Amino acid sequence: MLARLQSAIGRNDLIEQMVLLPEPKNQFSQQSTTASSVNLIVAYDASPNSHTALDIAFWIAHQTRLATNAEVTVQAVYVLEDNQSSQYPNILNFPIQQPSLECQVSEISKSATLVLTQPKLQTVITPLQQADKILWQARSLAEEWQGCFKSHLRFGSVSTELKKVVELEAADILFVGCKSVNHPMIEALDSDFPCAVLGIPSCIDE
Repeated sequence: MLARLQSAIGRNDLIEQMVLLPEPKNQFSQQSTTASSVNLIVAYDASPNSHTALDIAFWIAHQTRLATNAEVTVQAVYVLEDNQSSQYPNILNFPIQQPSLECQVSEISKSATLVLTQPKLQTVITPLQQADKILWQARSLAEEWQGCFKSHLRFGSVSTELKKVVELEAADILFVGCKSVNHPMIEALDSDFPCAVLGIPSCIDE
């Protein structure tokens, strides 16, 4: 896949720049059983670098589909991190919190507590609205590609949740918006990560 990318844009150094974690040694036996399909996962958070990673994934998916006739799926994963979740503890407990919210609404009609209760309601909604907006951006980019696309919203540690999605979806490649193996996200991934991890070239616009 990277060889085709190098040939298309006239570069010969993309493999060295983009491969941040090589594919595991047992990956070859797995590929033989799933040669008719290719699954690409992108860690997406709407940052410019993650936009670039998603664009590269779509381009590689398109070229792979043309060259091999394989079914190619691109999936964007956004992780709401643990530290964000702790700021908004209610987002993981909607069923439990609903009765108290309903109680607050009924009290609003009887007294002037609207100003006091509004921030609580917004605290619950805001992180999910932001996550939905981020994944909507990814879906908008996918419409231009016109291929098979899925999106995931996960809660917890970025590295842990990315690994879970990669394993669940039997991904061939994870794309991240990183340029170095020394990036904290890459260092957080296990050395036995289940698929190859590709970053973005440090000089892709040259």
